This record gives sequence, C-alpha cells and structure tokens, in this order.
Amino acid sequence: MIRFFFAFISILVSVSSFAQDRTFDLMPVPPAIKTSENKFRILKEFSIGVIGNPGDRVYKEATRALRRFDNRMGFFFKQGNLTTADSNREAGLLIEVKRKAELRLYEDESYQLISEAKQVKIIANTDLGAIRGLETLQQLLSVDDLGYYFPGVEISDAPRFPWRGLLLDITLHWMPMDVVKRTLDEMASVKLNVLHLHLTEDQMFGIESRVFPLLHEVGAEGNYYTQEDIKEIIAYADQRGIRIVPEFDVPGHCTSWLKAYPELASVKRDYELQRYYGVFDPALDVTKDYTYEFLDKLFTEMSQLFPDEYFHIGGDENTGRDWDRNPDIKAYMQKKGMKTYRELETEFIQRLLPILKKNGKKMMGWDEILRPGVPHDIMIQSWRGTKSLVEAAKQGYTGLLSTGYYIDLIQPTDFHYLVDPIPANTRLTTEQQKFIVGGEATMWTEHVTPETVDSRIWPRTAAIAERLWSASNVTNVDDMYRRLDLVSLLLEGLGSTHLKNKGMLMRRLANSYDTKALEVLVDVIEPLKIYERNAGDTMYTVFSPYTKIADVATPDQKIAREFRKKVSIFCVTRDKLLEKDITQHLQMWKDNHADFLAIVKRSPVLTEAVGLSENLASIAGVGLQSIVYINNHSSPPGGWKTESLRITKKAKEQGGRCDLQVVTAIEELVNAAEK
Repeated sequence: MIRFFFAFISILVSVSSFAQDRTFDLMPVPPAIKTSENKFRILKEFSIGVIGNPGDRVYKEATRALRRFDNRMGFFFKQGNLTTADSNREAGLLIEVKRKAELRLYEDESYQLISEAKQVKIIANTDLGAIRGLETLQQLLSVDDLGYYFPGVEISDAPRFPWRGLLLDITLHWMPMDVVKRTLDEMASVKLNVLHLHLTEDQMFGIESRVFPLLHEVGAEGNYYTQEDIKEIIAYADQRGIRIVPEFDVPGHCTSWLKAYPELASVKRDYELQRYYGVFDPALDVTKDYTYEFLDKLFTEMSQLFPDEYFHIGGDENTGRDWDRNPDIKAYMQKKGMKTYRELETEFIQRLLPILKKNGKKMMGWDEILRPGVPHDIMIQSWRGTKSLVEAAKQGYTGLLSTGYYIDLIQPTDFHYLVDPIPANTRLTTEQQKFIVGGEATMWTEHVTPETVDSRIWPRTAAIAERLWSASNVTNVDDMYRRLDLVSLLLEGLGSTHLKNKGMLMRRLANSYDTKALEVLVDVIEPLKIYERNAGDTMYTVFSPYTKIADVATPDQKIAREFRKKVSIFCVTRDKLLEKDITQHLQMWKDNHADFLAIVKRSPVLTEAVGLSENLASIAGVGLQSIVYINNHSSPPGGWKTESLRITKKAKEQGGRCDLQVVTAIEELVNAAEK
C-alpha cells in the first residue's frame, strides 16, 4: 500500500509538471513538437503578413484569427482586414502558403509552426494547412507576469485521417442558421473538416427545392433552409476549410416526401408528418420509373447546389413492410427472382448510382447499403458496429466509422476517445487499412433543441476530433480531460452555449435567480444514456418540452467524475487531503435536500427530481458513516453494510429521466469500511 501511495504521488508530480507546460495544452496533439525557452512577446504592434500563393481563404481566416486574439487580449491591434498588400516579411506572424487547396478528400492539411523570440511562422503547402496552424496558435496563446506570449515551439503537424466529421441532424428538431454557423466555428477550432447535414426525415424536409417545391412547402412547415441559406452555409464552411456533405435519406425515413408527393409511396394512404421518433414503415416505391425520374430531377438540383464530391443517400432502417403490403411490388420482386426486400434495395442503389455519377457525385450511405452486387465506388458509413467497416475495407470499399461516436447517447468522453477507426489489434492489412478514411461524430436531435444542442456536442466532440487527427498512441485519458477543460473555454469564446445555457436553463427551472441547490444536484446527475430516455410512460414528440432537468444535466459531469476518482484513490491510500475533500462534498450533498425542496415549492416542474435529491442526501450520509468506520479501523455493526447497499441500490433509480453519477463511489466507500 505504501509503495502504491508513493507511486501515486510520483504520478501526480509528473502530471503536474507536464500540465505546467502550455505547449502541451493542444487538442488535437500534433505528432511532432519541439520546445525551447524562447517566448514571442505579443505587443500592441503585432501584425500578420502573408506570402506565397495563398488565395482568398487565408486572408479571411488570418483576419478572423487576429480579431480573436485581440478579443482575448484587448490590445486594439491596428491592422484591419488582411489583403494581398499585407505581405510584410517582418510581421510578428508570417504565414507562407504555396497554393490554394481544393476542398476535397485527401487534400493536404499539413503545416509547420515555428515560434521564436522575434517571429512566429506558419508554413504550409496549402491554405488548409495554414488554417489548421492558425487554430493551433490560438491554443498556444499563453500568459505570465510580463503579459501575453507564444511559447517557443517547432511543430510539424498533419492529420492521421482525411475525413474528420460531425453529422448535424436538422430535422428531428429544427436547427436554425446560427446553430450551424457557430458549430462550424467550433469544428474548425479542433480541426474537424466535414459537416454532414442530415436534411430529410419522416418529421421534416429541411431544404428548399425549386423543382419540387411541395417538398419544403408541405414537408417542412416553415422550417427549412432556402437555397440562398445553403449557399451562405457552404461559403462560411469553405472559409474555415470545412466541407458540407448533404444527406437525403431514401428509400425509408421519407414520410415528409410522401406527404408532399404521395404518388411516390409504396402504400396508398393519407400521409402526415411524423410527430414521434423511431423507425417507421413508409418507403418510396422503387419499382416505379416515376420514382427514379423524380429522384433524378431532385438530386440533379441538389448536386448543383452542393459542390462536395460526396452525396449521402441514407439507405438505413427501411423495414420493408410497406413493400410487402404492395401486391405490385411483390409481383415485381417475384418476376426479378428477388427473395428478400434487401435485394430490391440493392437494385435501388444500383439505379441511383448513374444519377449521381452524371452529376459528378460519389455515393455514400449507411452500412445497410453494403451488400452483394453493390458497386465498389461508394462509401460506407458504419453505424451498427465496426464489423461492417472491417468487411467494407476487406472488400475494397471506402468507409468511415460512426459506431462509438454517437454523441447523442450521452456516453462519457473517454468512451468515445478510446474508439479508434483502426484499432491497434486490427487484422486488416496495411493496404486494407487505406480504405478507412476516418470517422464522424453524430448529433441526432430527437432530444435536443437549439438551446441544448451545444451541450451535447461540446466539449466531448473535441476528444473525437483528437482521435481522428492525432497519432493512435495518444490515449492518456487523464491528460485528455485536462486539456479538454481548456478547449471548452475556447469553444465558448467562439459562441458555443454549452456552458452558459446551463445557468440560463437552471434559472428558468428554478423560477428564480437562486439556483444553488439545483446546481448542486445537477452537478452529479446525467441524462439517461443510450435510448433509455425513451422508456416509460412519456412518449416524446417534436412538440415535447426540452427544458426539464434532463435537459439541464449534461453528459460526463466533471464533479461526479472527479469525485469517483478521488474515492478510488482514497480507498487505497487513505490520504487525508482527499478525505477532507470527499467529506466536504458528502456533507454538502447531505445538507442540500432541504434547500432543494424549497426550490420545488416555487417551481413544481422540479417535483420529478425530488427522489434524486433525496437519494443523494441518503447516500451522502452513508458515505460519511463509511469514512468514520474507515478511520476508526473498526468493523461497522452487523447489518450496516446490507442496509447501506440497499440505500445505494435505491439511489440507482432514475428520476426526471436522469440518474446519479456518484452511487458507485459510495458503494466503494461502503466496501472499504467493511474491510
């Protein structure tokens, strides 16, 4: 035990020393970094110069970087919007770019960043590399007693994977333009480079079609992006080096299409926009030539709007039931010798490919489209497990991973962080591994609104961004969390509401400025994970309130996570400083329940959380008793452990679609007291 204690202290010292080096606060971590004692001091005269053949993108991003620095330092820099005239080689920051990049898969995003006492340089083959370097420089900004500076570093940086994406669904809950724009800013800051917009669903058709206007007029109920909106989003993303990939989900998930154009349907019925969430039977009739004529015109229109080479057709979760209900479709399948509806889906994909190819597009879809007979010039997005990604690579299909990156499922950051598209134990050959181009975090919006979506994306997605950019051996979870805290503040500075909206939502729930007791509870609860929130007697719809305690609570609560860790260490070391910290938390939680009940009296909407608060107080009491027995080195009275574990078991019950995150720590204290 003593050896363990000193080893633990040694680890703490080394981590502390490591943490003091600001050059290692970067996220993602570069593959190569050298440090020196030099510091570039930032003064009011600081300016940026650009040389080479950069193109417009760098000037705009360098201007934005300068304003961001000034907003943090308040120096009133004199330099305004950068132009080609800003080519001073003696500028404080000199950016050298060889060429303007094409915004496409496999484009060069590498850069060198050299910070010395007299000048900082960013050198890149393309403007994309320079933009990534500017984001690294934002994270390097440091301060000491003499003021602001950039530390002495020499960084050589490039991404491990070329596709580092985030899916943003805008259909299950509408996400207006401001959400998309701030998301793009935040993506750029952690070097994500693809925004996958999920634009159509059973609940909504979220984009204007001038060829088939009923799609948005009937299928969106006023919430949709105009084509001018889309052009603005694409331009905004382009400036930040981010591609926009659209998804039009077919042949299932298409109720909004069928309400507007029922002649596309497999079954004749009255179609209304779906108000609930889940998997439904409506599907396009893919045996009709009219369906392909319709899709040809629509996809041609949309291909002209979206410049990216990839076009996502969904292809997921078609139940096949509506096809089975249609005698004509069954006869068609029988005539073609098709035994299952999966074979009809294969034909559907085969008939879509020429439509996309003539528009210069490459098809991508969810892993359901990986089946015998499908041509190899498509991309597979793996979401049901890694098996499909491995199989796709073995068969020569390009693929990317989303399994393990479903951020809407409220799983902790370290879970996502340790999921790798190409894990160390992969059995794929070196050549097969080349078919895996990266991954995408997925933000499905069943249970979020514009007020809460940022708290589900950030900061956890920054850790996924690191997994997709940095070397595979960058896996120190503790250091990831340390750096994530710093990145979280930078994200807020870019407009993310993941921190500030929490206070706003608590004031709304408490019906008061005094939210202390609510905050104490919220800090140790998380929304139910995976799809558990959907269980029970409450059926969520597009109209449901998302302003309750489960919406205020956020994934991977820091206070609860760190408490669990402290308890684990204390149970081994009996460290007195840790004991004091743990005891203070337990006493606060025990005393909090009375104050929480006072809030409930003026805000009955919080009644659903009374059980959570009561259970927190109860297990806190058990924890305090455990520490007394641990310190007394005496066995607790008979039956104490059984009763204590009964209390902790009860505390695992959900309340308000949330659960307590410190129960296991209390159980650990109980077990330690019994020894």
